[in-house]
Amino acid sequence: MKPTTRHIFFIVMLLGLFLMALRPIADPDFWWHLKTGQLIVQTRSIPHVDPFSFTKLGGAWITHEWLSEALIYILFQLGRYGLLIFLFSLIITGAFLISYLRCPGGTRPYVAGFVLVLGAISTAPTWGVRPQMISLLITSIFLYLLDGYKRDGKYKFLIPLPLVTLIWVNLHAGYLLGLALMGIYIFGGLVEILIAQLHNGEWRGGLNGLRPILIQCCFLGACVLAALANPNGIKIIIYPFQTLISPSMQQFIQEWFSPDFHQLMWQPFAWLILALIGIGMISKKSISPTNVLLTLLLGYAALRSMRNIPLFVIAVIPILSDQVGSLVNIPIEKGTPSRLFSMIVPIIILSLVLIISLRFMQVVREQSNSESENFPKAAVDWLLENKSQGNLFNSYGWGGYLIWKTYPEYRVYIDGRADVYGDKFIFDYMTIYHAEPGWESKLNSQGVKTILIESNAPLAYVLSQSTTWRIGFQDKTSTIFTR
Repeated sequence: MKPTTRHIFFIVMLLGLFLMALRPIADPDFWWHLKTGQLIVQTRSIPHVDPFSFTKLGGAWITHEWLSEALIYILFQLGRYGLLIFLFSLIITGAFLISYLRCPGGTRPYVAGFVLVLGAISTAPTWGVRPQMISLLITSIFLYLLDGYKRDGKYKFLIPLPLVTLIWVNLHAGYLLGLALMGIYIFGGLVEILIAQLHNGEWRGGLNGLRPILIQCCFLGACVLAALANPNGIKIIIYPFQTLISPSMQQFIQEWFSPDFHQLMWQPFAWLILALIGIGMISKKSISPTNVLLTLLLGYAALRSMRNIPLFVIAVIPILSDQVGSLVNIPIEKGTPSRLFSMIVPIIILSLVLIISLRFMQVVREQSNSESENFPKAAVDWLLENKSQGNLFNSYGWGGYLIWKTYPEYRVYIDGRADVYGDKFIFDYMTIYHAEPGWESKLNSQGVKTILIESNAPLAYVLSQSTTWRIGFQDKTSTIFTR
């Protein structure tokens, strides 16, 4: 089969997505995920209490990402940062590819492709080497299977769901979204039946009309049972809700904030929302109750927290593509491609592969610089060399990096596992970090002798004026104070 412009467009789109996903590792939580994976692989056991901090040492810890962390460490051992960056770029690309395959056939590749690119750009700020990307891929798989059953009514689309849930619950607590999606499709199906009944004036389906809904309910029950097959048992059911209602996480952790549309990086997301509203108003294509529910519920979640934006986007890409496709008709090219076109195609593809290869090598080379710019690399080297005594107070965003670099020589004050520390502790930490009234007594109560924080932190300014503390190390990124 000779390649056509449609084939070239599809290939260029996929390679472009993969190219966008290539970036150095900068997620603060990556480091404690890596150390946890090392702990799991080396001890062949899953921790249930905190080993990394001195403030919550031995406290309960629900390691809901244990399988992701073990895989991350194994991959790190096999290919260091380069292999992780490459594979997670594939995971991100795969999540969007599956969303593209859910788009109506008549919109592929052009309409669906342009919507997909807009969706990818709108979610790019959240990408990285992190377990959430695995959860994004599985969410996309769930939507594909649920759409398939809704469209064809065949069991083959539902049969994999309990197994996927079993794997998902051990990879990430986002598994709960899979159960929620099944609930949305069940409720949406009931609404469709009710609308049909009202339209016909009488119920004609009998129990057979409810059969698809009842089957989905049975598989939902199977998925709930599958979710219990994890090292944390019933606690994993409660855990996501504890995270969602935590005041400190909503108030202080950036990825739980609503998107700030004043920032340029969130403008594409705003365009996507406006496109959904505007095109939905002028399109003659009706939207099913299930898709309405998906858009509204996931849209609310995305506007509430930035971390939910990718989940919303991969759900609505097919919906927006269908709406745009009803207004735009791009004819399929006819005839055989010219000889010149057939000669140019391999050159285009090889050029893109070369660009991706060069970009990948550049990203791997940049990893060390990214680490130095985003984390206290030099300060940690000083800390290990000088063997500062006593408990260490550290910045929240640097706790994971310290765990990877200094554990077990040092245990951290706090890190990105906010659920381990609890709301009261995090509020007390913020009092200390911002040098608010009472900060000294809270710090002294933990027996802190060394402090590692950003050089421009409010606490750093106060400590630099203090006679109780002296600067042991300082650069433009971080400062170490010793008592």
